Formats: sequence, C-alpha cells, structure tokens
Amino acid sequence: MDDALLPLLERIRAAHAAGRPLAIRGHGSKAFYGNPVAGEVLDVSALAGIVDYQPRELVITARAGTALAELEAALAAHGQMLAFEPPRFDGRGTLGGTLACGLGGPRRAYAGGVRDAVLGVRIVDGRGQPLRFGGQVIKNVAGYDVARLMVGALGTLGLITEATLKVLPRPVCEQTRVFACSEAEAIARMHAWAAQPLPMSASAWHDGRLWLRLSGAEPAVRAAAARLGGEACTDGAAFWDGLRDHALPLFAARPLWRLAVASTAPPLGLPGQTLVEAGGGVRWSDADLPPAQLRALARAHGGHATLFRGPPLADGNFPPPSPVVAALQRRLRAQFDPRAVFNRGRLFPEG
Repeated sequence: MDDALLPLLERIRAAHAAGRPLAIRGHGSKAFYGNPVAGEVLDVSALAGIVDYQPRELVITARAGTALAELEAALAAHGQMLAFEPPRFDGRGTLGGTLACGLGGPRRAYAGGVRDAVLGVRIVDGRGQPLRFGGQVIKNVAGYDVARLMVGALGTLGLITEATLKVLPRPVCEQTRVFACSEAEAIARMHAWAAQPLPMSASAWHDGRLWLRLSGAEPAVRAAAARLGGEACTDGAAFWDGLRDHALPLFAARPLWRLAVASTAPPLGLPGQTLVEAGGGVRWSDADLPPAQLRALARAHGGHATLFRGPPLADGNFPPPSPVVAALQRRLRAQFDPRAVFNRGRLFPEG
C-alpha cells in the first residue's frame, strides 16, 4: 500500500466514526465548481505519480494527485494523448480532480468524454476501506460500473486514489477552419457535418465565427478542408487550448452558465455572450437571468442548466435531480459513504 495513503486512511476512519465531514482537495484547481463543501480539508496531493504506462496497449495508470501536465508529457513522448482533452487550469489540474468533476474539452463530443476513457479505479470509501474496481477486475460486487460512477460524482461516493485510463494516438495532421456566420447557421452546419464522414475533432461558435478542427491522416484532412472551405487558421491550436483550459474571455464572467441541450436546439436568445460547442450540445452563457428561467429554457430544449461559476445558489448550482435519480443517489451514497463523510453538500445542498 502507498505510504502516502496510510495517514489518509486513519483520518477517514476517524471521521467516519465521529460522523465528521471531510473536504477532499488536491491542487484546488476546480474548487469553484459545485456547491460549498462542509468539513476539514483532506489534502490528497501527495498521492501522485505514474504507476504504469504501456504505450503499446494504449493504457496508463496513475495516482489521483498526478498533474495532468505530467501525464500528458509522458503520453506525448510516445505520440499519444488523453482523448477527452481535460482542462488543465494553469497546470494545477490533477487526474483525480478531472475524474471527480468529469470535465472534458473540445474533443469529447467526437472522441468520447472522461467516463469513456476510464478502465478502472482504486478508491477509499467513506468507512476508510480501500477498494478496487475495473481494470483487471471484471465484475464489480456492488452491481454497478463503479469506475464510471466515480466520474462526475465530485468525490461524494469515495476518494479516488488511482485510475487506469485508455489513451489514443495523437493525430498525424490537424487543421482549423474558420467560417463567418450567425449562431443559427453555425448550429445547422455543425449538425449537418456531424452526419457526414468528416474527420472532425472539435467545433465551436462565438462572436460571429464558427471554428472547426479537422484531425487525422493528412490526405483526409486536406480533402475535408478543401470540401468545406472557410479560412485556414494559423493559430488554431491557441484557440482550442484557450477553449479547453477555460482561458477565453467569456470564462471569466460571473455568472457563467453551462447549458447542455439537444445539439439541434436553435439559438436560445440569451442576452450577453454565448459560446456554442460540442457540436451544438453545449451553450456557455453569461446571461444574468433568474436561475429558474434558465433551467426552464434548458429543459424545454431537452437538457439542463448548471451555474458553472458564480455565487452559490440557495437551491444548488446543479439542477435538482428527478425523484428517481435522487433515490438512486441516496442508495449509492448509503452504500459507499453512509455517514456522508466526503464532500458533504458539494453535489447537492445537504441540511
């Protein structure tokens, strides 16, 4: 067992016995995300380092506190990458935080999200028991795909200590094309192109311009670029890095809303700035409107609205779950963390 894990196990077991909450923290790059958390800080940054990397098998295993920059440097040396392009947040992003928050980048709509890349995890549950799921373990005794359940749970089901991910080769060729068009035209084009055999790996619209990234074999990229037209962009990598790392000006807005809707949904007509990505399925907005109005609008278009950044809302920054989902969440929490030791209140406000 990792020596850095032993003192954490002792604290978690003591917290469970006392019913005392703990707030999991790595490098703190995503502390803004979710609702306020109760409890003493449980610093897990010492759980760091790559455990195993098999380039020929396209699989890497690392501890949760490993910086994404370290992971990506190791992968780049072998011409490989994390396909879901997680935000790195000025180099402070870690593997565990990425999995806990479930945040992907521009490529996720075309190559799969965080959950699709997870093969297995090691966790510590709310009782202080080390557990392993996925990877070489074929069947989860709990009856759930626990490795994937941990993605997006914001640490409320357990402390992720290690994860195994599948990786992909980096594209041989990439090219970004830019088109001047309205938001409605951009959404229509994204939808139409998604139905065609094009080597698309990212798309986004903002401020009257549609950005499209093509990735793959050079002949395929060149043929697609010639067919689609648009302007060649010499600084395309900088734009996609800015979108991936939430460094574009819009991401500094407070409030900042993330509306996940049907990719074919028309422009939502929100005031202020809008950025459309993920093939039309994600709309970022700085609209300062009542939360209930924004959530109703998202529901009307087949989705939901999350306050991504901004002062916490009384009823929570995430949309309230349906009764069925809420019941499932309670069952999972009761199984993995019955005394709500981990990140109490972060996913949904708790009394």
